[in-house]
Amino acid sequence: MRAGILATVGHTPLIPLERLHTPPRLRVYAKLEGFNPCGSIKDRTALNLIESAIAAGQIRPGTTVIESSSGNLGIALAQVCRFLGLPFICVVDPKITTQNLRLLMTYGAQVERVENPDPVTGEYLPARIQRVHALREAIPNSYWPDQYSNLNNPAAQRQTMQEIVEALGDPPDAVLCTTGSCGTLRGCAGYVRDSGCKTEIIAVDAVGSVIFGLPPGKRLIPGHGAAVRPALYSADLATRCVHVTDLECVRGCRRLLHSEALLAGGSSGALVTALERIRNELPSGTRCVLVLPDRGDRYLDTIFNDDWIEKTFGAAALAQIAALTASHETPCNA
Repeated sequence: MRAGILATVGHTPLIPLERLHTPPRLRVYAKLEGFNPCGSIKDRTALNLIESAIAAGQIRPGTTVIESSSGNLGIALAQVCRFLGLPFICVVDPKITTQNLRLLMTYGAQVERVENPDPVTGEYLPARIQRVHALREAIPNSYWPDQYSNLNNPAAQRQTMQEIVEALGDPPDAVLCTTGSCGTLRGCAGYVRDSGCKTEIIAVDAVGSVIFGLPPGKRLIPGHGAAVRPALYSADLATRCVHVTDLECVRGCRRLLHSEALLAGGSSGALVTALERIRNELPSGTRCVLVLPDRGDRYLDTIFNDDWIEKTFGAAALAQIAALTASHETPCNA
């Protein structure tokens, strides 16, 4: 039986999005994973990784948990470890935001910062993993959950899909998931396969991410895409993949805010854009669920900051976003 704050993980709301598209050709729903206690879908993952390791005897009293993360999983692990009284070391890189760094430290995590990318790939992720291995060798009684290959990651996300089915009363026609570690994608796909339902699983990946075969490139939105294909990836997880740019993520987030008053994180904007791109390919009345991974309050200095948008993408992009959101203003019908 989960106790305290950990008992609040999961069972997040599923709400209809009735203003996103006008007229509403599809029936669109959002699974609000930002309602988890640390604000993201990674709360499910972190808790299941730690609980499973404790049950297997891999974590004992005093075990130091070590993981690579510059975002939501690290924060979620910090909370779980704080509640359970376990030391936690989070390996981060220079891309971590000031807010995420402060959250990790507030929860009591020890932060190890990797300053230089891997010399072969030019990416930070391999360098972070190397630091994790070095720390494990140096620290007795330590444990690496390894979100990138641990099957307890997608096992946690099967519950997400089950909650969607229970909330709707029967399986939806399509579920759109963003990709990073591929935990959510694999968990939802596994539930669909094992239950025999006909739900189409649609992956949404970042331009510049290598997961679905694109060449590596610069990415700005944390938690969306990956520089190294995760071990949890499998080619049969999704029926199709939609690739979305950083700017399209920003546009999607702003549309979601202006049409539905939903302040959601960057990868949620990717889902909005992906659905917009494929919606005319889907039969009218199709029930689609967007699994929104986190809240938008950790993106106030970036995605929801006009100065950052202009500096990063240019004045023309900012003007386009302003025009786009203005065109989706919804009159009051309260």
